[in-house]
Formats: sequence, structure tokens, C-alpha cells
Amino acid sequence: MLDYTSLAVLSAVVREGSFERAARTLHVTPSAVSQRIRLLEEFIGGALIIRGQPCIATETGRRLCQHVDQVRLLEYELQKSVPTVMSSDQEAPSRVPLPIAVNADSLATWFAPAMSAFAATAPVLMDVAVDDQDHTAEWLRTGTVLAAVTSSAQAASGCNSRSLGAMRYLAAASPEFIERYFRKGVNAASLVQAPSLVFNSKDELQTRWVRRLCHRHVELPRHTLPAAHAFVAAAAVGMGWGLHPQAMIQDHLRNGTLVELVPDTPLDVPLYWQQARSASSLLDGLTRAVTNAASSTLLQL
Repeated sequence: MLDYTSLAVLSAVVREGSFERAARTLHVTPSAVSQRIRLLEEFIGGALIIRGQPCIATETGRRLCQHVDQVRLLEYELQKSVPTVMSSDQEAPSRVPLPIAVNADSLATWFAPAMSAFAATAPVLMDVAVDDQDHTAEWLRTGTVLAAVTSSAQAASGCNSRSLGAMRYLAAASPEFIERYFRKGVNAASLVQAPSLVFNSKDELQTRWVRRLCHRHVELPRHTLPAAHAFVAAAAVGMGWGLHPQAMIQDHLRNGTLVELVPDTPLDVPLYWQQARSASSLLDGLTRAVTNAASSTLLQL
């Protein structure tokens, strides 16, 4: 039988990234944490933690963390409906960790206000992982999170998927940048010379927009800048061109600090909310907050 005290320790190590920080949050010694993890690994018959800076979970460790997160949600629901289920020497957790994954552009625009309003009134501790929308579903598949904003419509195993709408992106740069690189037009020849901005190596938005415009692949020179607001600021001062969420650059377009490379060529990226199937009012509450915010801010296709 699984030792849920040890599973809670495992979850704390993964969440905090080290044995020492996990020990502080659990109010025990690092050696006690280490012993719990060692005994749990012996029971499971394999490694659960890859020791390092930070410590990360193995695939089995991630699945156990997801399991304990779901158990916490179920315990919260049970305690709410049957208060006497807890023994006198037990204390119900005041806040339940809720691990989710979201793409940076959603987090920087419509998602953060919805999540913040929910977390301000719900007994949760949000644990947010940020990744490209084409890759956040992998966090669900590995059991690292319980819900995610993703571009994948196909539900991960054990999850439900619902459409949120589409985020509209516009290719834009500063007027000076456009004058320097695109004086003779935006085409394969000019794009191969003009530095582009990407969030990270997974970011394919610029490549997709260029392929649709030029009808072929163009190898783009890239600046990597993994911060949504800095991405816009860099474009405004002429560092490069990029695909920006329309909501983030409307003021820049109005005042002329950013200009579309080719007018009326938006790239619309459909987004979906996937969540683990769970009888949890907390997860359902977050889902309502997310879907309500999406319906009023994203393009409804």
C-alpha cells in the first residue's frame, strides 16, 4: 500500500526543487525528507527523483505526484462534505496545490486575471508551468499537471478537452526596422536577412506565418527572448520582428511604434483547455473561470 505521507514529501521535493526547501515547507529535517524518498523508491523499485539543481521527477515520480495531487483534491471534497471524516489529530490542508501548464502569451494577456481572481477566493496554491502551447499537453500526458491551456484538441489520457477560442497573432516590427529590412517588400529574400524574435526553440509561430506567406520554408535568423512583455518591447525598439498577440500590441499599433509587416495577415491559433477527469469543485471552479475569460477575450471560431 502506498504511504501517502511519503508521497506528500515526494510532491514537495518536486514542487520546491530541492530536499532542503521541501524540508522547510514540511517543517522537518532534510535527512527526514531524504529517508522518506529513499524508502518510497525502495517500495516502488526505481528512482523517483533525479537529484540535481533543481531536483526533478522521473516519469514514475511525475505520475505519483499527479496521483497525490488528485488525492488532495478528493480529500478536500470529502472533508467539505463529511467534516467528521478527519480524525481529531489530523488537520485538513488549508490550501490545495493545483498544478497547471499554460503558454506564455495567454498568461501575459487573458489567463492571469482569470486565474488570479479564482485563486484569491479558492483554497488553492497555484503551481504554474509555462511552455509553448504546442507542448503544454505533454505536461498532462506525463502527469506533471492537472490542467493545461494547449493547442492540442485531442484530449490526453484521462482528461477532458474543450475549445477556448483562438488567439490572434500579428506579425509586426518598428517602422525603422521595416524601413531597414523590408523597403522592397516582405518576401523570402528579405525575411532571410531580417532578425526575427522567438520565445524559445519550440516557438514555431514565425515559421508558420512565413510559410503561409511565402509558400515555402525560409530559414529565419532568430533572437531568442523568453518573456512575453520583453518580446514586445524588443520589437518596438527595432531588435527584430515577431508574431505578437494582438491584445498586447494594440496600443503600439495605434501610436505607430509597431507596424504590421503585411496588413491583414493574422495568424489565429486555436486554444483548448484540458483537465484531468476529477470530481473536484476546485478544478471545476478554475475551469469555469478560464472558460469565461476565454469566451470574452479570445476569437470564438
